[in-house]
Amino acid sequence: MIGEPITLSTSLGPAAVRVHAPTEGSRGTIVLGHGAGGALGSWPQDLRSVLQATSHGWTVVLVEQPWRVAGRKVATRPPTLDAAWSEIVPALPGTPLPRPLVYGGRSAGARVACRTSSGNPDTDLPRADAVLCLAFPLHPPGRPDKSRAPELLTPVRLGIPTLVVQGRADPFGTPAEVREALSAGPEDTQPGSTQVELVDVPGNHSPSRDQGLVTRTVLSWLEQLG
Repeated sequence: MIGEPITLSTSLGPAAVRVHAPTEGSRGTIVLGHGAGGALGSWPQDLRSVLQATSHGWTVVLVEQPWRVAGRKVATRPPTLDAAWSEIVPALPGTPLPRPLVYGGRSAGARVACRTSSGNPDTDLPRADAVLCLAFPLHPPGRPDKSRAPELLTPVRLGIPTLVVQGRADPFGTPAEVREALSAGPEDTQPGSTQVELVDVPGNHSPSRDQGLVTRTVLSWLEQLG
């Protein structure tokens, strides 16, 4: 069940967060962002699946960007998403957050997680210990020339463990395309290494129909973090 929202003020307007904590202690924190669409308060199934990490001792925080809290239907530009994220995370209840600290999200939220993974000393945004990408939009559909590979490679080049869960028929980038993009990273951070893991699941850019596989993949990866 998705928890009740907590409103946080940002320079771009109010944001909302939902904090799901384990019953006893916390072995780490996962902060998740949504995609570029969806109604206010709605959360895709794959993000809901990650909430199962609470039963394994993780605190999971769902972040709703100011544009969606304001009721807009279209996301604002990437710099504003990053700016809001950089203000929201340091203001989360319970800060400093239990580590390891995982930044993640689906689609546009995964892009934000990657771009901000290095942290921001100007806003006290901490550096991520790991990054979780669900349905990373490597390029617009039919436009592989508009690659967002540099964003995906940001945490990889920093040596931050990264998991990419990608639909086999994703028009925003198939697993093969993601694998090729990752091959441009350092030799010791290829798919399958300890730094980056790429897992393909049935489906396209929508949440996979095999949510059990998504959940098992994410939980197994989290176990490797500590």
